[in-house]
Amino acid sequence: MSKLVKLLVFTLALVPASLLARALYSGNLGVNPAETLQLETGIWTLRFLIVTLAVTPMRRVTGWNRLIQYRRMLGLFAFFYGALHFASYVVLDQYFSLEGMLADVTKRPFITAGFVAFASMLPLAVTSTRGWIRRLGRRWQLLHRLVYVAAAAGAVHYLWKVKVMAGSPVYYAAIVGFLLAFRIVWSLRTPRPLSSVRPS
Repeated sequence: MSKLVKLLVFTLALVPASLLARALYSGNLGVNPAETLQLETGIWTLRFLIVTLAVTPMRRVTGWNRLIQYRRMLGLFAFFYGALHFASYVVLDQYFSLEGMLADVTKRPFITAGFVAFASMLPLAVTSTRGWIRRLGRRWQLLHRLVYVAAAAGAVHYLWKVKVMAGSPVYYAAIVGFLLAFRIVWSLRTPRPLSSVRPS
């Protein structure tokens, strides 16, 4: 049953990418396909980061510990869509110009926030394997708290990108803020040493 649910989650997580690929192939991405690709992949990155962060609070509130089995997969899909988002920026916006990207990072704050978010996800993706979990031991859990940095930076990136403090960017930022607050409050209420890390 668990494998079947994982397969279902995996399939559903690929749906947004499949729809974008179909729209790109058929020329249905609107008047600015590059902008649409960047926006959609960025939003889906943030959504998957939020869902990944929500696993632990949901598990603690509901007691449904099986949710932890899907956290690593959801986190990897966050990185997958983040990589698509970054690739679309590099290829379609900057045309592989390293100089242009460096200038963007220093001159445009929302680009800086986006780079922080992606850079935070990169080590999480690299160390998500069972081998790395065993090698890092308790340090793995500390390292993977970078997911909070990635989510916060991603929410800021979205807010600063649209420059409108209303609508979905604010909602996503509020959700991320709530999940961060939940983590802090829970940690203060139940202080304890780091437990052994098990691969999910």
